[in-house]
Amino acid sequence: MGSVRHAECGSPSAPPLLSSLPEQPWHLPAPLPALHAGGTGDPLDPSALEGLGLPDELLAVLLRRGFSSSAAIEVLLDPAPAPDAYGHFADLALAVARLQRSCAGAEAVAICGDYDADGMTSTALLVGVLQRLGARPVAAIPSRQDDGYGLNAPMVERLEAGGVRLLVTVDNGISARGALDRAQELGVEVILTDHHTLPAEHPPYLALLHPACTPEGSPYRGLAGVGLAYVLAQALCLQLQRPDALAVALDLFCIGTVADMAPLLGVNRRWLMDGLPRLGASGLPGLQALAQVAGLEEGPMEATTIGFQLAPRINAVGRLGDPRLVVELLTTEQRERAMDLARECEALNRQRKELCEAIEAEAVALVEADGPQRPAFLLLAQGHWHHGVIGIVAARLVERFGRPVALLASEGHGRLRASVRSPKGFAVDQALQECAELLERFGGHPAAGGFTVRAERVAALQERLEGLAQGWLAKRGEGLPLEPEAHLPLGRIDRAFWQQMRRLEPFGVGLAAPLFWCSRCRVLEQRLLRGGHLQLTLEQGESRLRAIAWRWQGQGPVPEQVDVAFRLRLDRWQGQERLQLELAGVRCSGGGEVLLRRRERSYWCRRQGEGLLIRNAAGEEVQAAIAPTGTAGGEHPYIRSLLQEAAVALGLVA
Repeated sequence: MGSVRHAECGSPSAPPLLSSLPEQPWHLPAPLPALHAGGTGDPLDPSALEGLGLPDELLAVLLRRGFSSSAAIEVLLDPAPAPDAYGHFADLALAVARLQRSCAGAEAVAICGDYDADGMTSTALLVGVLQRLGARPVAAIPSRQDDGYGLNAPMVERLEAGGVRLLVTVDNGISARGALDRAQELGVEVILTDHHTLPAEHPPYLALLHPACTPEGSPYRGLAGVGLAYVLAQALCLQLQRPDALAVALDLFCIGTVADMAPLLGVNRRWLMDGLPRLGASGLPGLQALAQVAGLEEGPMEATTIGFQLAPRINAVGRLGDPRLVVELLTTEQRERAMDLARECEALNRQRKELCEAIEAEAVALVEADGPQRPAFLLLAQGHWHHGVIGIVAARLVERFGRPVALLASEGHGRLRASVRSPKGFAVDQALQECAELLERFGGHPAAGGFTVRAERVAALQERLEGLAQGWLAKRGEGLPLEPEAHLPLGRIDRAFWQQMRRLEPFGVGLAAPLFWCSRCRVLEQRLLRGGHLQLTLEQGESRLRAIAWRWQGQGPVPEQVDVAFRLRLDRWQGQERLQLELAGVRCSGGGEVLLRRRERSYWCRRQGEGLLIRNAAGEEVQAAIAPTGTAGGEHPYIRSLLQEAAVALGLVA
């Protein structure tokens, strides 16, 4: 498909109008086969698609995401129950048998977690279940500031000296070779449950539960640490015929899975669909207290509620405080104690916000001090920045500047520790591997990572990373591209559409909330809110809706007529609910015209009633009506595909 550019607020020959809007390229979706036309033997059988009852705009989103048949969409809407875990985890029976002995003998068992929400909920899940089954679990989570990530040899030695003969790791352990070698020397058995990258050579252990060790295509492949803890706990409770001990484990699974941004497909999706509806009435006093201090109303919780309200409060403790606070919060049965602990979480979360705002302001000032020409890779270092929050700030700077970002803070002894975040397309893990000889330690995945570097190597590291990013940026271009998935007129947005969209929930990694776009919206009102957010009232035909752009980067007023890219949200405020648009992008409307470029050829496309007109550089014109099926006419395949592309770009079809 060729490139698309709007004729910015003028005639086809007019130059783009200078605007206060942020520069952001839009990549509109490719045309789809007609949703309601075709033969019955096609995987896009129209009668089967109609039987799903989904609006055309939602069907268009799913088809563009690769759900290529009604059967695939039906599985998404109603996932199959989780299969027998013993057929997917080879060491599960061995792990269950060892824990069964621990429960029978009231043995001390160390649950060795991590200081993020996944690690803390995983630890709380196993601690709570093992307590109910008769063992004596001990939460052992390293300090972010003092110990760094994961199990270490001194922790193993302290636990062994305290009488612990069995360790269960959650959300870590597979790369802790030194700690596991020490455990083997001391005669301490280890059950590893982890979802991080498997090393080429496995460390010593009694049993291993890891998603990558499941069969190819297993629905367990996307489990986070808390999902593996749930698999182990569920199997143990079934073995001991104690389903009561698992009563609140699914609640913790939901919190940890969403907080860790695990893919919401496979068994993750099935268990979330089972667990989320009851989460608002959880039997965990700590979860109820946390929801109360967060100002959440009673009722069902959504994945977005966890991601934006509960997870930050849990993660704030791991970033700035003692993670065992969260474990106690999520295991205590005393309501007063739960409320005290929840208030401590809230206080740390406020501190986290203040730190993030201060560091972000300082980082932005450092970037802008160098003028409008910015490096392809932003590497910023300040010794006083807090390790616990620089990852959050790095992610914000990626959104602001559209470049990979590394923020470095002092670790002492001439070393700096960094958090790295990047836009889609720049692989952090590969970039760090290219710099391996300059780094003391490093790790991560394509979107995020971290490393430790000696101060005298920072300049060489910055030069290396800049070289890697320059080629990538030159190919991609400036600005984070927007990729709307379907055109959705404002008049189509109502409670019925919202209820149909909710059938696709939960949304998250692997199944993001749909990104729609709407063309030629009139801006009736605009207000800049405290905190730098922009609120608009948009009108299209007889329909009016409120829209909000968080952390708005534009300068000056928004033009009177705009195209908007947005996600649909239900806003709850003071007991009232209303649908609103959460804006991802705003651009000046083309007034019903776009320019399509295909290789060396250019075509001007214009709305003409409910149809369209296309003119080439020689002045030759083609007119077509848009059929009720969403297809455009044209006998020649090239003309037909050109018409369909123009219909999508002009918002005439989904």
